[in-house]
Amino acid sequence: MNLRQPNANEATSTVNRSRNVVPCSGICTRCMDGCKGSCEIWLSSFRGREVLYPGPFGGMTTGADKNYPVDYSHLNIQGYAVGAKGLPEGTDANSDTAVFSMADTITEYGREKKVKMSIPIFTGALGSTEIAQVNWEHFAVGAAISGITIVCGENVCGVDPGLKLDAKGKVIESPEMDRRIEIYRKFRGDYGEMLVQMNVEDTRIGTAEYVSSKHNLETIEIKWGQGAKSIGGEIKVTSLERAIELKNRGYIVLPDPTVKEVQAAFKAGAIKEFERHSRLGFITKEGFLDEIDRLRDIGFKRITLKTGAYSMVELAMALRYASEAGLDLLTIDGAPGGTGMSPWPMMNEWGIPTFYLQSLAYRFSRELEKKGMRVPDLAMAGGFSDEPGVFKALALGSPYFRAVCMGRGLMIPGMVGKNIEKWLQAGDLPKSVSKYGSTIDEIFVCYEELREKYGTRIKEIPMGAVGIYTYTQKFRTGLQQLMAGSRNFRLSTITRGDLMALTTEAAGISGIPYVMEARFDEAMAALLD
Repeated sequence: MNLRQPNANEATSTVNRSRNVVPCSGICTRCMDGCKGSCEIWLSSFRGREVLYPGPFGGMTTGADKNYPVDYSHLNIQGYAVGAKGLPEGTDANSDTAVFSMADTITEYGREKKVKMSIPIFTGALGSTEIAQVNWEHFAVGAAISGITIVCGENVCGVDPGLKLDAKGKVIESPEMDRRIEIYRKFRGDYGEMLVQMNVEDTRIGTAEYVSSKHNLETIEIKWGQGAKSIGGEIKVTSLERAIELKNRGYIVLPDPTVKEVQAAFKAGAIKEFERHSRLGFITKEGFLDEIDRLRDIGFKRITLKTGAYSMVELAMALRYASEAGLDLLTIDGAPGGTGMSPWPMMNEWGIPTFYLQSLAYRFSRELEKKGMRVPDLAMAGGFSDEPGVFKALALGSPYFRAVCMGRGLMIPGMVGKNIEKWLQAGDLPKSVSKYGSTIDEIFVCYEELREKYGTRIKEIPMGAVGIYTYTQKFRTGLQQLMAGSRNFRLSTITRGDLMALTTEAAGISGIPYVMEARFDEAMAALLD
């Protein structure tokens, strides 16, 4: 079975001329001299490295579409006709008390100073990509009013046009970072938080020191990697001056904007954009533990770690180091991941897929626990979009996993809400929206609920935030239904026993019993005793 056909994809705006394509190469069975396009090889012949990246940059997000042999769809959730775990203490379980709307979806993470979230999801890292920057208000306010954590990703200070550095190259002013924190805090409640992520360049310019000293931010995240790529973060810039500025700040910029022939090609119109890349990290146990001590000395109350779809050795390192360092959360991001900018071939062809990676993480966590070591609170990321997937991830990783990090799944409602507001203002609502109404009150089913809660401040809430809130309410209700159906009325009562594997392959990878074997002994007892 072919898992991915290369050489043409909507993500790279390429197609095959022929209906018949060689599965392993993605080349048309009959490749014609004189073809006018446009597969990836054809387009690469004159646009070169541009074809590595999905586009248009800043106007889309991308998720790889390699169809892995086993994923979470190979698991199903058990349903029961008896029992009710997790009801409030002293509550008798019966048909009047065990209703699905009573299921408690609140989760928490942290070693000592814990953070609660209203539902067990939080945003992926929204860093220096243009789509994160232009939509930040929608995403940040949406997360705040929904009671979930938002992650401000890497390089935000480093690419800030208004960045000011001192004589030692450390941040003394970053208007973009200031804006992001201030927007989030306008509506922050008792649930969720904003944390800032940092990579090699962020560490060098003192991002951690800046957000702690100026904003008293409580949580910082170290980034080892992500699911979409095994190299550093990337953005595109379309100005020669901007490309030179970023290179002078210490970033890798390609093609090199300081080279004479590159400048000539840009002025001629052949080169239309530059790529800004972050550096690869190099991890040692001693260096990592020293960095944790340094961050605690700065004043952070919580420290988290984000790692990617690396080999199982790096996964083991992340778990062991996070345990020894007493970290508050470890987020594990599996392949293929989603992105605002990552190389399309790499997205599809690198890394351990999410299902396999979480299964390994569970096994490694058990080994740590057997050794008497604390397993840090864990979160899984990489391709989640709905409540059944999140339930399965929490159950598969029970009791170690507290939440799921969702990238594109939480960005989409923000962009939808934002665009509905634009279409309303332009008098150009598409039929897919106008069939529900012609005003904000009619279109958004949760708008009146938010108006009741925030009163006149509702005018300060952007429609993208309303979109995220509306989506999270649907998510919460759907999750409550799944919890009640499996007779779990608290997230903490969900266990691996609430899952069954539909294929022997999934059972072998995950350790979840095959459907024809799951609870077989109990069934025989009910049948024969």
